[in-house]
Amino acid sequence: MSELLASLAALAGFVVGAVAVLVIRNHNENRRAADVTDQTDPSALLPQGVASVLAVLPSSAVVLSRADRVLRASSAARAFGLVKGDHLMAVELLAMARQVRRDGEIRESEIEVAGHKFGQETTSFAVRVAPLGSHGQVLVLAEDQTERRRVEAVRRDFVANVSHELKTPVGALSLLAETIQDAADDPEAVTRFAGRMQHEAARLTYLVQDLITLSRIQGGEPIPTPGPVSVDESVHEAIDRCNTKAAAKDITLVAGGTEGLRVWGDDELLVTALRNLIDNAVAYSPEHTRVVVSARPAGDSVELSVSDQGIGIPESAQERIFERFFRVDAARSRATGGTGLGLAIVKHVSVAHGGEVTVWSKEGSGSTFTLRLPAFGGIAIPVPSTTTDPLEAAK
Repeated sequence: MSELLASLAALAGFVVGAVAVLVIRNHNENRRAADVTDQTDPSALLPQGVASVLAVLPSSAVVLSRADRVLRASSAARAFGLVKGDHLMAVELLAMARQVRRDGEIRESEIEVAGHKFGQETTSFAVRVAPLGSHGQVLVLAEDQTERRRVEAVRRDFVANVSHELKTPVGALSLLAETIQDAADDPEAVTRFAGRMQHEAARLTYLVQDLITLSRIQGGEPIPTPGPVSVDESVHEAIDRCNTKAAAKDITLVAGGTEGLRVWGDDELLVTALRNLIDNAVAYSPEHTRVVVSARPAGDSVELSVSDQGIGIPESAQERIFERFFRVDAARSRATGGTGLGLAIVKHVSVAHGGEVTVWSKEGSGSTFTLRLPAFGGIAIPVPSTTTDPLEAAK
């Protein structure tokens, strides 16, 4: 009897153990099945080939799952702060994605996204949101439009400014012509108004010429056929072109500094830049002063400076003086006949040469504009001047 009870107890223990093993195994299998189900959730898998396409897109690209979780995001999307972790940070984009998921219609819009880093400006995006596949996924494409908008704004301002600047001399010429017609019997008045017409016609010519020059160089492209340019010759040529205007105010133009330097670039563009700087110096300097144009070597560059004893430039305006049509004192600038394009041309000439232009100025103490241009041959070495004196040559 005791042996039978022992056998029954052993059998019961075996059954309980077997049941426990089956329960544990079934639980583990259920967990594995659940894990597989999660991993094969259709809304969490990208359609075939989509990942490869997204990898080569230049714009910001984001794929959202049915639960608005980011499945794939391009590096550009993360760099702009549109995506953080697996979350889409732009509220406007998230709202558009949900609308597209509901009705299946493609939507396009333009949005502004604040910079995600301190001091970063707002970025403008052209956005296109479309359904992707049949499992509730949504594709978001965002193209950065910030630079395009800036260029469009500059273009609009430029056209408006050109229209205004052209309208002034053209309107003056029209009024002066009518005045001369009415004063045909007064030779003195005709002579006076004809002189004014010549002045306005010259102003119009300078403006058109400056616009042509600016259009040639404002693209930021390098000079097509650069070569060695003699700094001495360019300085003297620019001074010669400005002598008449300087003499009218009894302003002395002086050339100084190191002689024999050469830069790599275009001689006519360099003369144009120097002429504009000298013209500006003469226009904003009082009578009986002087303007100094000097050159000096600076490592692998040559620095050309134009210094005056003029009225100076307020510190608040110094960052904007190289903008087209910007004037510190509009009334004074128009009185001197300036086009408002001279310093913009200087800046573009410096960029075209691979250099830069800087300014130092103090109100009441004058200004110094400095062009820093690459030296010919990579190092600023003065070239000895050649003599034409046969006696000197024979020594």
